[in-house]
Amino acid sequence: MRVIESVESSVKNLSEYCTQLALQAKAASRVLVSLKGEVKVAWLRRSAELLRENLQAILQANRLDLEAAPGYGLTDAEIDRLRLDPVRIESIAAALEDIAALSEPIGQVIHSTVRPNGLVINKVRVPLGVVFFIYESRPNVTADAAAICVKAGNAVILRGGKEAIHSSQAIVDQLHAAARESGVPCDAVQLVETIDREAVGYFLQMPQYIDVAIPRGGESLIRRVTAEAEMPVIKHFNGNCHVYVDESADLRMALAILENSKCQRLGVCNATESLLVHVDIANEFLPLAGNMLESHGIEIRGCERTCELIPRAVPATEEDFATEFLGPIISVSVVPSVEDAIVHITRYGSGHTDAIVTHNLLAAQKFVAEVDSAAVMVNASTRFNDGGEFGLGAEIGISTDKFHARGPCGIEELTSYKYTVFGAGQTRK
Repeated sequence: MRVIESVESSVKNLSEYCTQLALQAKAASRVLVSLKGEVKVAWLRRSAELLRENLQAILQANRLDLEAAPGYGLTDAEIDRLRLDPVRIESIAAALEDIAALSEPIGQVIHSTVRPNGLVINKVRVPLGVVFFIYESRPNVTADAAAICVKAGNAVILRGGKEAIHSSQAIVDQLHAAARESGVPCDAVQLVETIDREAVGYFLQMPQYIDVAIPRGGESLIRRVTAEAEMPVIKHFNGNCHVYVDESADLRMALAILENSKCQRLGVCNATESLLVHVDIANEFLPLAGNMLESHGIEIRGCERTCELIPRAVPATEEDFATEFLGPIISVSVVPSVEDAIVHITRYGSGHTDAIVTHNLLAAQKFVAEVDSAAVMVNASTRFNDGGEFGLGAEIGISTDKFHARGPCGIEELTSYKYTVFGAGQTRK
């Protein structure tokens, strides 16, 4: 394992190491901008094959990370995100093939017009350049991020969590092997092999080489990157997602959506953290919801009415309603109307994903129009806010920003555009 444990070298050597990676990424990005789409497709498909062929080596690397996980103080949900098995590796490989099947974005003419003076003006999709991606301990994200960055014509520097360093390296090894076979520059995908946190700071001070930083992890990491980065940042701070059960909701449907939204996977950003229930159905729905949530070991922190209807619920605080728990806790509140649900979400939500369960078209339209989140669901689980589920192949993250990208960031969100203008000697009067 080629991990630089810390600054056992020197700050100077760490700086030189980071600069070298950035220079290599910049050089690779210049090759990628004109690389034919079929070369990238061949790399993605061969990468998927090698992940399958080297399953045992990847699992062995993952076992090293899992054995070390307790020493890092990871929760059960975080260990679940770290764990790989044959099914998850197959899912990673299939995602690469899905990305390969997407249309080539680079060179796509977004819009074209001919001016009265004869100028032909094209708006053409181009890569961002070099992406510095800092992310948490999820090995599948290593492959997803590399795949969509390169498909979009970008080089990427991957700074994964130390908890997944062996798994990430094993995956990148296969991507590099496929690159050598396919003609993609290996430096298009580089894994930062030091676990020294100081490395992040060096990369964030290299706008001459790195075009965009994308942090994906805890709020403290994202705030640090936002504060220190000298290049644009695509980010989301947290995922305090809501399910609102309206008075006209099918309660069986609402219960299934809530169960999937909250209980399928606790440690992901599109898991529901807060349940809102219309007062007119609270008496019937909340006892059902309480039994279901308690069967999954979910602690309920509720408003006064919630605690009356669910005896094992505990009183919620203001902080509870604003918290992304990423674990077996949910906040619950009874609200008088859809308007009050929207007010609650506006006050406590994070602009990530919010859902309404209703058979009232007007209520659904009002909710969709007035809830200002990256994704707003009607009669569907919040867990669907995902690049793969949205048909993007994969995502590098879910942005709660409004510039430059919002929601799941797939290949199009990792591009920009430029104008190309063709004339025949025109001059401006």
